[in-house]
Amino acid sequence: MLDKFTQWIEKYLGGPMANIANQRHLRAVRDGIIAALPLIIVGSFFMIVAFPPLPESWGITQFLTANAETILLPYRMSMYIMALYATFGIGASLSKSYDLDQVAGGILAVTAFLLTLVPVSIPEEATEMAGVEGFVLPMANLGGEGMFVGIVTSIIAVEIYRLTDKSNFKITMPEQVPPAVARSFEALTPTLIVILLIGSITYYIGFDWHAFIGNLISPLISAADSLPSVLLLVLLTTFFWFFGIHGLAVIGSIARQLLENNSSALAAGEPLPTIGAEPFYQWFIWIGGAGATIGLAILLAFRAKSQYGSKLGKTILAPAIFNINEPIIFGVPIVLNPILMVPFIGAPIVLATIAWFATKLGLVNAVTVTAPWTLPGPIGAFLATNGDWRAAVLNVVLIIIAILIYYPFFKVYDKNELAKEQGTIEK
Repeated sequence: MLDKFTQWIEKYLGGPMANIANQRHLRAVRDGIIAALPLIIVGSFFMIVAFPPLPESWGITQFLTANAETILLPYRMSMYIMALYATFGIGASLSKSYDLDQVAGGILAVTAFLLTLVPVSIPEEATEMAGVEGFVLPMANLGGEGMFVGIVTSIIAVEIYRLTDKSNFKITMPEQVPPAVARSFEALTPTLIVILLIGSITYYIGFDWHAFIGNLISPLISAADSLPSVLLLVLLTTFFWFFGIHGLAVIGSIARQLLENNSSALAAGEPLPTIGAEPFYQWFIWIGGAGATIGLAILLAFRAKSQYGSKLGKTILAPAIFNINEPIIFGVPIVLNPILMVPFIGAPIVLATIAWFATKLGLVNAVTVTAPWTLPGPIGAFLATNGDWRAAVLNVVLIIIAILIYYPFFKVYDKNELAKEQGTIEK
């Protein structure tokens, strides 16, 4: 049955999706983000160390938790600001496709992205406490939350670079001038335009690029605990993640408030009032991370025939087990990958529906505890439901379902990667 479905997808969707995926700008985004993959993978392991999936009563857990701020410093300078690194990669990759200087294109992309950030002056009281003065940048916008803005501004910057080069609207140096110096002067004109354009939009017109994206999301969120609302939150989360926006922020304080309601009811011996509290998403929907990508990680690790898919799967499987899926989202990548878009959005919707009805019908307890999010799925589900073994079983069943949903699309993806390796299609 799955093989027939896979053949159908490959016959009717594989070609068009592959053509879309090979579009110049989407390919530049893919390659640019992959360039930051080593930082994403290495940085993610510091998150596991800082928040170990171990009992809180253990001495090592208490030690690591107490020193989490220091342990996370390499993470904050790598994966936490991955948008900054990815923009350089996107700019360099897109410039290469236009036969432009890659370094100049990468620098222009980073410049455009940084010009969307507004430095904040450090208050006097904070200066005295921290011993630091001057200005700071909003770090959150340098990470996953700023990825979409980084993609847009990188493309704008390189397109300006291309237009100035194509129209010969640039400073051309004599042949006797060293190539590196000549390229620097050729980049002066697009650099001037990028700084004036993006800087004016941000600082003089007052347009907040990052708030604009956030405002597109927030009005769409409903505070209701019904299945349609849960599915809407899941759809929005995965949809925006597909474009590189950290969609988990969609759930936010609403789901945390629902968890507090459940915890208070449990303490008072009352029936638990809500289903869609925050841990519900973590342990029954975002298994392995947003998109229920644990299913894809397992398939890549054990079923991939392409060298890239197999090696990547074995590398990202451990982070996926601990619910860290930036390596798989940006390593495959899933971002702007039309082949994997359907299961990335569809699998969580199916899992959410099953888990919601299982909780509604009393087959598993509602969540009442925020278990450490880096725990493997079954253990986290067991703890989050106040020790309900049925929740652990449900988590395993949902993982199997995620594997089945991802399988036909994984086959198409893996076949394309294998064809690239064999040289039968363009990389």
